[in-house]
Amino acid sequence: MNLKKTVIISLAALACAGFIAGCGSNKKDAVSADPAKTKNEIKVGTTPGYSEQVVEFVAKEAEKEGLKVTIVPFSDYVTPNQALAQGDIDVNSYQHVPFLEAFNEKNGTKLVPIGNTYLAPLRLFSNKHKTLSDLPDGASIAIPNDPSNGGRALLLLEKNGLLKLKEGVNPVKAVVSDIASNPKNLKIIELEAPQLPRALEDCDASIINGGYAVSAGLDPKTALAQEDNTSPYVNVIAAREQDKDNPTYQKFVKIFQTEATRKYINDNFQATLTPGF
Repeated sequence: MNLKKTVIISLAALACAGFIAGCGSNKKDAVSADPAKTKNEIKVGTTPGYSEQVVEFVAKEAEKEGLKVTIVPFSDYVTPNQALAQGDIDVNSYQHVPFLEAFNEKNGTKLVPIGNTYLAPLRLFSNKHKTLSDLPDGASIAIPNDPSNGGRALLLLEKNGLLKLKEGVNPVKAVVSDIASNPKNLKIIELEAPQLPRALEDCDASIINGGYAVSAGLDPKTALAQEDNTSPYVNVIAAREQDKDNPTYQKFVKIFQTEATRKYINDNFQATLTPGF
C-alpha cells in the first residue's frame, strides 16, 4: 500500500515537473520568436533611390558592429508603413514626420519616429521649360497625391509665387481646393509618387520626391525650384510605438547617425540630401 502510494506521488511529481519544464520551454520560444529582441538582426523597409542606397551603406557599417540588416525594398510610399504596422518589418527609413502622422491618422496606427536621417527636398522639374517664368498660362503641373507631400508641393508653388493658399490653411494638410489664388491658371494633376517622373513627358512640370528623381536619373541642378534647408520635412527612421526603445532598433539608429554616414551622404548626394542629425 505504501509502495503504491509512493509510486503515485512520484508520477505526479514527474508530471508536474514536465508541465513546468514545458511552460518554461514555451516562454523561451515566445521570446526567441522575436529575433530583433534576442539577436543582432533587423529588417529595414525602404524605397527606391537614395533611401535604399543610404540604408545599404548603413547595413555595411552595421555588419562591422555585428548587426545583420536585411533590406526589404518597396516600390511605393504606403506599403512600407503597412508592413511596419503588421510586423512584417522592424523599422523603415524613407519618410518625414508629416507623412508618418498623416498615415497614422488615416489608418489608426501607432508608428513613431525613433531617429532623424536626412532632408530630401522636393523639386520641380520640367522637360519643356527652362525657368519658372517660362511656364505658360494654363500649364499642367503634376504633384504627389498623398496628403502630406501634396500640401508640401502646393507650399513650394506658393513660395515661388505661382499660387496662393487660403489664409490659415495648414500646408501639411493643404489640398488643391485650398488654393485661393492661381494667377497662371495652373492645372494641378495629382499622381502617385512613382508616376511623377513619367509625367514629365506629358505635363509642363512635375514636382518630384527626391528618391524617385534620383531613380529616374534627373539632375537636381536642372530643377526649376526646390525646397530650401529650412524645410521641416526631415526624414526619419520609424518603428512601432511599443518598440521605440528596442535596443536593436536603437543600435541601428546610432549606426545610421555616425560621421561615416554623414560623410557618405555628403560625398554621394551633396546636391540631393542634407544630413538631418
